[in-house]
Amino acid sequence: MPPADYIGETRKLYDGLGYDSYRWAHEPDSPAWAPIDKPLSESKVLLVGSGGIYRKGQIAFHTKDDTSIRLIATDAPTSELRTAHFAYDQADAREDANCVFPLDRLNEMVADGEIGSLSSHGVAFMGGIYSTRRLMADTAELILQQCQAQEPDLVLLVPV
Repeated sequence: MPPADYIGETRKLYDGLGYDSYRWAHEPDSPAWAPIDKPLSESKVLLVGSGGIYRKGQIAFHTKDDTSIRLIATDAPTSELRTAHFAYDQADAREDANCVFPLDRLNEMVADGEIGSLSSHGVAFMGGIYSTRRLMADTAELILQQCQAQEPDLVLLVPV
């Protein structure tokens, strides 16, 4: 089989929803290279995932333009993690949230001394936000606030 035409298929999907065209949310220039300034074994990592993960008891993500975030304690059992997302098949994520929000794997890396620590909370949001303006003004701003508050050395972004 030939490779999937992801961009073409995405445009067709969005056109079918009544949007004029899909605009990819990206900056025109690549971000500046920022070398890691200390060993991973001494670094604090903030997990950010766009798979629509939330913890049992939190409000689920609800629409394709939900720009909110959920803070997930990094010591939370993954059995308490749920997913709500409109744009991907959630069957695997519902069976094992680590495939879109690898909390157990990161905690194992801390226990093994491969990374220094995790921030107190990971940040989850629902990717596939149609409005680039709202993504940048709302979601990205909330994630930036968490980066500033939790002061990680590194941010691991896990997109879906």
